[in-house]
Amino acid sequence: MREILGRRRKLRSRRTRGGAPAACPEPPHPTDRPDLTAVAVAAIHRHWPVVPGARPDPASPNGCGCPDPACALPGDHPADPGLLAATTDERMVRWWWNERPAAPVLLATGCGASAVSLPAVAAARALAVLDRAGIVTGPVLATRDRWALLVAPYSLPRLGELLYAKDHVPGSLRFHGEGGYLLLPPSAKGSGRVRWERPVEEAPGGPVLPEIGVVLDALVDALEETGVNASDL
Repeated sequence: MREILGRRRKLRSRRTRGGAPAACPEPPHPTDRPDLTAVAVAAIHRHWPVVPGARPDPASPNGCGCPDPACALPGDHPADPGLLAATTDERMVRWWWNERPAAPVLLATGCGASAVSLPAVAAARALAVLDRAGIVTGPVLATRDRWALLVAPYSLPRLGELLYAKDHVPGSLRFHGEGGYLLLPPSAKGSGRVRWERPVEEAPGGPVLPEIGVVLDALVDALEETGVNASDL
């Protein structure tokens, strides 16, 4: 499951409250070159498989360093079409980044971690709701426009059950499961550098990640309250 967009189950219009949210300012870029090898090695020590990503290229018509002129995910896919097998093998990871020291670090979702992402303003509201309810969230990745909450891996049937139980799933909600990729900080993509909105809390068996069902209601409610839909992205 590369990336699944939230979709409407019932063909009916819904009135939304509020206007389109303003984009959150992008954090300043660090002045020194980040050690992406260390980022990749830290990820595999958390049992998160990684693979080198394609570098963004502002001079390219598609904004990506890959040869695909129609690339829709600049910096958000493996650097080499043949490098689809992400790994947690440290020797392989060190070799990859020795050959490509500036390559973004891509987390392959669906194994050690999955994710659900949504526009930044709605995500901030949802996190506040979860905090007030005493629900522990995991790490949160952030770009200027979108945040991604890392969650425990989920199966496609389980996700289908959760979505089927809802009357409406906003189109701006995206699910990153098996076959998907997410950039790890401080890697960069076409829309800017990725950062941790909520950092990883290390644990002996890897970071503790919530189940998707625990956070889904808050995310859907936040999107409807902020009036963010697919046409706003």
